[in-house]
Amino acid sequence: MLLQHQTWQEIETYLTRSKGIILPIGSTEQHGPNGLIGTDAICAEVIARGVGEAADALVGPTIGVGIAVHHMGFAGSMTVRPSTLIAIMHDYVLSLARHGFRRFFFINGHGGNIATCQAAFAEIYAEFEGAVGLRRDDELRCRLANWWDGKAMSVLSKEVFGDDEGSHATASEVALTQFALPETIKQAQMDPPRAPSGRFHGPADYRRRFPDGRIGSNPSLATPEKGKRFYETSVPELVKSYTSFVGENA
Repeated sequence: MLLQHQTWQEIETYLTRSKGIILPIGSTEQHGPNGLIGTDAICAEVIARGVGEAADALVGPTIGVGIAVHHMGFAGSMTVRPSTLIAIMHDYVLSLARHGFRRFFFINGHGGNIATCQAAFAEIYAEFEGAVGLRRDDELRCRLANWWDGKAMSVLSKEVFGDDEGSHATASEVALTQFALPETIKQAQMDPPRAPSGRFHGPADYRRRFPDGRIGSNPSLATPEKGKRFYETSVPELVKSYTSFVGENA
């Protein structure tokens, strides 16, 4: 269920049975020669919708631009400051908390968001509870879950792509977007087939070291069929995590 597709009366009814909501969060940044700039937001949203459907949970609007300054050497990439993302998350959560939501499950599509999301949670808790505190049954809690994490996902990645998975413009995330949006599939020559790996210092250094945007990956191996396998593995794992999170009160 998408929040944007409900009426306010339907949200009030939902809140009588659940205080939980799923919020996708991603990024808008380059993903190599055949990866969509919106990959991280698309992956988070597609997985979140699947989890919401399976768990009968509400899914809120996607936060589509994240912490991506290191990709700004590539055309089309967008970024926000950490303070901006913290403010956005703070305002999203507290707006919904006013109506009675208390469990906020963020499904993340971008590794660069992780530290800022944890800082945002601290800001939210400080604002909501501060030094006063609340009854245990009224506590607000946030959790971040990366769609690619989990034991089954790690096993699948090694089985399907091995060392060609890489760490940016990964084969699995490109495959997931191909499964979700087959009409957007891009074809491109990868030279070399597997990109080099390594570290970088900022956007200019990133562009020098990894000129086509990939790090350690060969996303030419991606297919919609492989993307479907990642979708069908990630969603059940996250349904378990979400259900446990919403039900906990300890």
